[in-house]
Amino acid sequence: MAKDLLLEIGTEEVPAHVMPGVLAQLKERAEKAFQENRIAFASVRTLGTPRRMALLVKDLAEKQADVTSENRGPSVKIAFDADGKPTKAAQGFARGQHVAPEDLVEKDGYVYAVVHETGKETAELLKTLLPELICALSFPNNMRWGSLEFKFIRPIRWLVALFDSEVIPFEVANVTSGRVSRGHRFLSHGDFSIAKADDYEQDCEAQYIIVDPEKRKAMIRAQIEAVAKENGGRAEITDDLLEEVLYLVEYPTALCGRFEEKYLQLPPEAVITPMRDHQRYFPVKDDAGKLLPLFITVRNGGKEYLETVQHGNERVLRARLADAQFFFDEDRKKSLEEHRDKLKTVVFQQGLGTMYEKTERLAQLADFIADEIGADEKAHKHARRAALLSKADLVTGMVTEFTELQGIMGREYAKLDGECEKVAIAIDEHYMPRFAGDAQPQTTAGRIVSTADKIDTIVGTFHLGKIPTGSQDPFALRRQALGLVHMVIEAKYHLSISRLVAKAMDLYGITEAEERAKMQADVAEFLRLRLRNVLEAEHIRYDAADAVLGDVDDIYNVLLRARAVTAFTGQKDAAQSMQAFVRVANIARKSAAETIYPERFHMAEEKALYQAYTSTKSAVESLVSGEDFEGAIDALTELAAPIDAFFDNVMVMDKDEAIKDNRLALLRGVDGIIREVADFTKLVTA
Repeated sequence: MAKDLLLEIGTEEVPAHVMPGVLAQLKERAEKAFQENRIAFASVRTLGTPRRMALLVKDLAEKQADVTSENRGPSVKIAFDADGKPTKAAQGFARGQHVAPEDLVEKDGYVYAVVHETGKETAELLKTLLPELICALSFPNNMRWGSLEFKFIRPIRWLVALFDSEVIPFEVANVTSGRVSRGHRFLSHGDFSIAKADDYEQDCEAQYIIVDPEKRKAMIRAQIEAVAKENGGRAEITDDLLEEVLYLVEYPTALCGRFEEKYLQLPPEAVITPMRDHQRYFPVKDDAGKLLPLFITVRNGGKEYLETVQHGNERVLRARLADAQFFFDEDRKKSLEEHRDKLKTVVFQQGLGTMYEKTERLAQLADFIADEIGADEKAHKHARRAALLSKADLVTGMVTEFTELQGIMGREYAKLDGECEKVAIAIDEHYMPRFAGDAQPQTTAGRIVSTADKIDTIVGTFHLGKIPTGSQDPFALRRQALGLVHMVIEAKYHLSISRLVAKAMDLYGITEAEERAKMQADVAEFLRLRLRNVLEAEHIRYDAADAVLGDVDDIYNVLLRARAVTAFTGQKDAAQSMQAFVRVANIARKSAAETIYPERFHMAEEKALYQAYTSTKSAVESLVSGEDFEGAIDALTELAAPIDAFFDNVMVMDKDEAIKDNRLALLRGVDGIIREVADFTKLVTA
């Protein structure tokens, strides 16, 4: 027989952003605990609201599975004396295994204890497993309350633990488990009793609690869309806001509010940001995408007194928008360029100068990058201007109050100042991507300034010795580096990272050779780790990634080579060619010989390899310069047969030093053109 299990942890309201991770963690830990304890189950679900985390297990076995194991002990010679009687060694082993010495089994020259363990009752095991499961949950921040040493994200107020209809008794944080849960704070009659585990969802719903997050999310989305349609608009529903609202309510009801049309004269983001990021409201737009003087919010309750709730929300938003209007009007008394002068009073990072000095560096880096990527004169000019103005909005009242608008207000103020459209867009784009999954800059000027900003920040922060370690990354350098990698790949730029880092160091005045060398190595390694993640997301084989990540100076080049190597490894005859390439590398890389003297080749096989090398070298160089790495590998495979013939018939380590060095130099040359594509010694062959 099998029964359903319910565990509900009732708490004070948990922060919305924490709940998805907590429920996923609860599910994972529960599945692991049941598997480790040999308790069979059909499925595990987690449900939750701001005040509860619930675990529902379907068809949990009533008893542990029995298990039989054979545990090896001492050898037969040690276990029995000459008369065949158990020695102290055998007796001690048997005692430790809880079997009689005469029950030991001989096998393969050793004695074994066959141990039969009868499964325990699940209900009894749950008395320990469930409190352990609760205590094992981890959170970003914990609380202690009263005189307890117990820590949890919020105080635990009630516990429900039912195995079908049977209460599983235990205690956590002075709270004893039972069958009594708590209904909606305002709509229910308070506490309610749950008869059976599989009654949980319907019992909760009767008390105005939609405990299933997916069902609650569908209700919220449907209500928002319906309310928006009723008011002649279309709600802008973002996944992150929807998920946050999802864990702010237990029983959702959407409603529409209004604000004065005069605020529509502000830039749309200046209205949407206070609405969405500060008040958790959903903006409403018309069919053309124009913002309407409407918002939709979701209350934690029913439809009673909606007018009162609407009025309260409108009043709060009105104050926010009035602030935005005030700051906007004050900011417009100066141009963006005039605001820039105030950056001289704002420190970028202690030891790295001011934000004004950073914009000066960005302008010079923009010049350098524009030249490196061959940008046209207009893009070059736009990038430089955008770099100088890129941080000016940081000292405006609007961005000081609504920090999420940095870059966005810079773009809007630049447009109002009459700056070129491309300059204005680049000011906004240089912050991209702002978060995981955000868009990349789309204009050349935006990419140039974004690259300059990211490399300046990385080099400057590394110069201070603040390289991210473990989970600590206070300056979000990993995100910036990953954004840089994605941007270069998306734009298909062949940009030398080492030259870019060198330029950034020049602008910081880093001149010591040892520090410059370390900086190059540290930045390359930092980008290598980000690039590895990108290759993994592209489903590049791990060994193919290893084969191309030795040199990450040209990021886009690395991706192209990785794709080519992955395609090559799937070919029928790839293993034979790879073996030949590895044979060359194993000898060539141990030698320092470089100059090849063709006249010193006497054997037909070395002449043939040299001839194949010279013809292949020019072909590979041409294909590599044309970004045709698959073609370059195909050309390299022509070397496989001459390489094998060379090793089969030529003694590389000849007694004559001149002949030996010449043959080693040839192998180094062959290895060199092979490594133009990849280090094939890193590939794993079957």
